[in-house]
Amino acid sequence: MKHQINLLFEGGAARKVVLGLHIRRCIHAALDAEGVDIPCEINVLATDDATIQTINRQTRQVDKPTDVLSFPMFEYAPGAFPKDAAKDADPETGLLPLGDMVLSLERAAAQAKEYGHSLRREVGYLTIHSVLHLLGYDHLDEGPMKRQMRAREERILADIVLPR
Repeated sequence: MKHQINLLFEGGAARKVVLGLHIRRCIHAALDAEGVDIPCEINVLATDDATIQTINRQTRQVDKPTDVLSFPMFEYAPGAFPKDAAKDADPETGLLPLGDMVLSLERAAAQAKEYGHSLRREVGYLTIHSVLHLLGYDHLDEGPMKRQMRAREERILADIVLPR
C-alpha cells in the first residue's frame, strides 16, 4: 500500500535518515495491523521539547513539553477502521488524510534512558502510539480503553521486533 508520510525534522535532529526510515516503518506497521487498506497521508514533525511545549500550550493549554502529540483528522472507533473511509479521501490526491503527529526527539531520548531501552524502541513506541490515536484509540481512563490501546501497541511492537 502506498501511504504518504510527510516527515519533517526540525532543528538539529541527529540520525535523520535512520530515524526517518524507522518512523515510516512503524507507521506502516500500525496501519497494516489496524487493517487500513486505503492509501493514507500522515504528517510528522520530529522536533525538540521547546517546540512541542509551544504546540502543547497552543492546542491543549498545557504549558509543558510532552513526548508526542496527535491530531486526528477524523473520529474513528478504535479497532474498527471504517470500510467506507475512502469516501473521505482527498479527491486531488486519492489519499485519506489521517492527521498530524508531533514527536519530541529530545523527550524520546530522555525517556529511552529513563526506561533503559534504545532511542529506536522509544521512537517506535511513540510513533505507533500516535498512529493509534489517529485511528481512534485513546487512554483517557485507566480502564478498558487504556488496556485496549496498550495491548495494540505491544502487539504491533512485537510484530516489528521492538519489545520491551
